[in-house]
Amino acid sequence: MAPRTGPRPPALHDADSHELIRVHGARVNNLRDVSVEIPKRRLTVFTGVSGSGKSSLVFSTIAAESQRLINETYSAFVQGFMPTLARPEVDVLDGLTTAIIVDQQRLGGDPRSTVGTATDANAMLRILFSRLGKPYVGPPGAFAFNVPSVRASGAITVERGNKKAVKATFTRTGGMCTGCEGRGTVSDIDLTQLYDASKSIAQGAFTIPGWKSDSFWTVRLYAESGFLDPDKPIGEFTEKEMRDFLHREPTKVKVEGVNLTYEGLIPKIQKSMLSKDREAMQPHIREFVDRAVTFTTCPECDGTRLSEAARSSKIGGISIADACAMQVSDLAAWVRGLAEPSVAPLLTALGQTLDSFVEIGLGYLSLDRASGTLSGGEAQRVKMVRHLGSSLTDVTYVFDEPTIGLHPHDIQRMNDLLLRLRDKGNTVLVVEHKPETIAVADHVVDLGPGAGTAGGTVCFEGTVDGLRKGGTVTGRHFDDRATLKEKVREPASALRIRGASAHNLRGVDVDVPLGVLVVVTGVAGSGKSSLVHGSIPAGEGVVSVDQGAIKGSRRSNPATYTGLLDPIRKAFAKANGVKPALFSANSEGACPTCNGAGVVFTDLAMMAGVSAPCEDCEGKRFQPAVLEYRFGGRDISEVLAMPVAEAERFFGGGEAHTPAAHRILVRLADVGLSYLSLGQPLTTLSGGERQRLKLAMHMAEKGGVYVLDEPTAGLHLADVQQLLGLLDRLVDSGKSVIVVEHHQAVMAHADWIIDLGPGAGHDGGRIVFEGTPADLVASRATLTGEHLAQYVGG
Repeated sequence: MAPRTGPRPPALHDADSHELIRVHGARVNNLRDVSVEIPKRRLTVFTGVSGSGKSSLVFSTIAAESQRLINETYSAFVQGFMPTLARPEVDVLDGLTTAIIVDQQRLGGDPRSTVGTATDANAMLRILFSRLGKPYVGPPGAFAFNVPSVRASGAITVERGNKKAVKATFTRTGGMCTGCEGRGTVSDIDLTQLYDASKSIAQGAFTIPGWKSDSFWTVRLYAESGFLDPDKPIGEFTEKEMRDFLHREPTKVKVEGVNLTYEGLIPKIQKSMLSKDREAMQPHIREFVDRAVTFTTCPECDGTRLSEAARSSKIGGISIADACAMQVSDLAAWVRGLAEPSVAPLLTALGQTLDSFVEIGLGYLSLDRASGTLSGGEAQRVKMVRHLGSSLTDVTYVFDEPTIGLHPHDIQRMNDLLLRLRDKGNTVLVVEHKPETIAVADHVVDLGPGAGTAGGTVCFEGTVDGLRKGGTVTGRHFDDRATLKEKVREPASALRIRGASAHNLRGVDVDVPLGVLVVVTGVAGSGKSSLVHGSIPAGEGVVSVDQGAIKGSRRSNPATYTGLLDPIRKAFAKANGVKPALFSANSEGACPTCNGAGVVFTDLAMMAGVSAPCEDCEGKRFQPAVLEYRFGGRDISEVLAMPVAEAERFFGGGEAHTPAAHRILVRLADVGLSYLSLGQPLTTLSGGERQRLKLAMHMAEKGGVYVLDEPTAGLHLADVQQLLGLLDRLVDSGKSVIVVEHHQAVMAHADWIIDLGPGAGHDGGRIVFEGTPADLVASRATLTGEHLAQYVGG
């Protein structure tokens, strides 16, 4: 264990002696018997290169055990409905307090989930309008866009003495718009993308991906249902045939002696394709959906999601739809202006919640903003809103890079919030890379020295000054500052954007230079993403790498996600004269005992399930017979256990030379993932590793313009230099790179900067500077210019 610095305070009372959270022998993921002592009621920052074990220590060990112990205080009945958590692999965990985790997990992408519903601000607004709104339309549920209106009548039997049927009616007034069912948008399917009307079903009229003419469940079902003439061109169908073809309700039919369900083409497509998450679709299905379906604002509610009755009730001329559409900072001012003693407690609580938005730098949002459209940093700060006014003390708050998505101007405000939580008597644990936040820490724990198997140890524990002098990777790079380029590249051409008005943009006209490194920056909420993603849509010649989460289970790994496993399986199959499916742990080669998982799970109902390595395959996931096949002297389990760097050498030459696999491995090494094992589950990767894995995937795509959304998210100071080298290589190879970024090192390295602002929300949406970084530093005309000048010492 690394030595502590500074004297320990004297114990005054037995109860005051529990001043530390003690962790001894932590072995979660890549941690190697880590032991640390974390002071309570202090701000402790955990740092280290991406993949060094920070999240494993803070989230998977300390926070996970705190949550597990709290869950155990509930009855077994209640625990049965809660997520089951296993005890982390650790010898001693002492001095834990209740943990409140504020992570970067995106808020629910449900179409009815908004900023207002996620923070309970909408719930308070509904009560407010049900009490003060004129005319009165009903209780709070009458203003809820996720509550439909219900009416029912009939006879009910009351079992009391003599049973007697009683006529009863039931009504519930909801606020849901009947046109869009509370979604705000309606979808319209372009029928020309589903079939060719000049052809008959027998001639192959369907143009839907995967609908082959011999498919029993699709094409043959329509051809042999008896409702349609399979030899008549669809364009010549009668009105009844067209109704049966497109809209018929599910009906049982018999095809070749098999009972099947026939339904109209439109409901079938809606159920099979449109109900799925777009990001989880295969690329060719996603392309078809984007082409065939258009989403338009609901004409009945004009996108407000609310029924006409809910919109008709107003307070001082403002309806609940108007209130939710306001910028939160404006809504807070409106709420403060309502002097109604009858609802004073409600106005106070609602005002505090809205003021918390403003204080945390989210005053530019509106309550009707879909929560799925928030960035990772915005989602994390929305979760913080409910904790800012809390009266709880002696709580452990755990934050995962709270400065992600924040302009340098906003980071100071975030630091003040962290210190305020600490000063109320709470323990604040922060996983962070930004030196501005590390600098305000009372205590620093630096993990490393490397990533993956090269990390997992405590390199330093003590004060910030001690870290600077400590000689660790973080200490050496703590005061690194990028310098401005002496010479910038000349653009080859320009992408003309005219009249951009998405979200808060105010008719922006800008020429984005191509063939160079362009950085789009500005304070959070100034309109950067609206400009870049709204005006440069991913498509022909444009490769867009956003911060969306990677979809994958514990069976997914870098080899399966990147497509690397396909050439490896084919190489093994060709060398041994067998089928490629044998070399997949999800297919024929899987160990039958554990089904290719490598571990056997035992479900213990409301208690945490137990997993143990499979005794038959010893955790290798494959049948013993499959492991006898070799390629280049290695079996498939040994190849999947290789780090990227070793696999790159293995497949790069000699008897195991496989060009298709080597190309993917080179890209993984380029983005700084040389240490990652090919078979490591995706669920164990850190946020920074996942983003770089996506970047490696997209580097293979044929495109002239790369659009990157904060590629430094989750990157250690030492890794930023490698990222800049990668961006330079992309530009030098003839690509145009457009980066939405706040990191000053990336700004300083740019050839051209487009700065939006001057503020957020309706105070932003304008171009306040465009030019070279040197010009921005020299002028100091914007907030970005001020901070960049301080950073480079200009």
